[in-house]
Amino acid sequence: MLALCKIEEGLGGVAVRSVEPRDAGAGEIRLSIGAAGICGTDMQIYNWAPRMARRMKLPRVLGHEASGVVDQVGEGVDDIKVGDHVSLESHIYCGVCRPCRLGRAHLCNATTYPGIDIDGVFADHVTVPARIAWRNPPDLPHEVAAMLEPFGIAVHACLEGSGVAGQTVLVNGCGPIGLMAVAAARALGAARVFAADLNPLRLATAEAMGADRALKADETDVVAAVRDMTSGEGVDVGIEFSGSEAGFRAVFESLCKGGDFRLVGAPPAAIPVDFTWWLLKCPRMINIHGRRIWETWQQATELIHAGAVDLGPVRSHVLPLSEAAEGFELIRRGEAVKPLLVPGA
Repeated sequence: MLALCKIEEGLGGVAVRSVEPRDAGAGEIRLSIGAAGICGTDMQIYNWAPRMARRMKLPRVLGHEASGVVDQVGEGVDDIKVGDHVSLESHIYCGVCRPCRLGRAHLCNATTYPGIDIDGVFADHVTVPARIAWRNPPDLPHEVAAMLEPFGIAVHACLEGSGVAGQTVLVNGCGPIGLMAVAAARALGAARVFAADLNPLRLATAEAMGADRALKADETDVVAAVRDMTSGEGVDVGIEFSGSEAGFRAVFESLCKGGDFRLVGAPPAAIPVDFTWWLLKCPRMINIHGRRIWETWQQATELIHAGAVDLGPVRSHVLPLSEAAEGFELIRRGEAVKPLLVPGA
């Protein structure tokens, strides 16, 4: 089969190779991939970020966002059948550590990931533990189902803390998940949704996803604009996706007193914080990691099935697996939002 692999350290270092598919073992399923999405983590691997360089063994088949059809079921798997349409949870959780036993499998102490610790989904087939498969109705298009995993992060971010219903929300950083959060916040009843980013393509997509106003952060004083739009009060909820220090500070300064600061994007380096500043404003700090398994999946799929959210505007390109490397370069050049890879296209 064809597979996109990280074969060399450093920037790029990816190639489409012929790889032998692996049969499903005990507790596993094999999936014939229908569509797979390139995400921020894949870009970190492509750029060879230090934390990936420390962790990964090469060569490795990349990718973890996918939808497909089960074509093999291993011994001991009785809740998934050949022919089932499934999406994949990217956190391979152990099921026995304390967080897992407390119903917080998304915080599993022994989490591993397809495309990092085992071969991933940028291939014709992938073999994974059956416990990370989420069954979809057969009529849900693969190009939508492949985005349920990142959409789950957006839904999780919108439902944590005080939620978003009836509140003003700032989404800072309009990558694919930030854009999905704009749509989720709108669908979940936010009074107003503001979006901030540097990229004009992303800002136009934010408006298509339901943002009341899209703010170009390098041309607009985001904090001043937010205060102007909220009668000087600031937003009730700020969700930070960019991972930048400037974004972190803009979200904090845009919050009303006692508002929710929800951190999704991981800063690449330490950010100095004056906690006297924080004590005066009294924000509630909430860290968002992945999705609640399987609670958020249920909530996210209900929004899709009800037609409350259309993920279509986030899907900027659909590429054959043979052209997968171009998807990474499109993102690097700021010319793509979410490229999807389709084997056999």
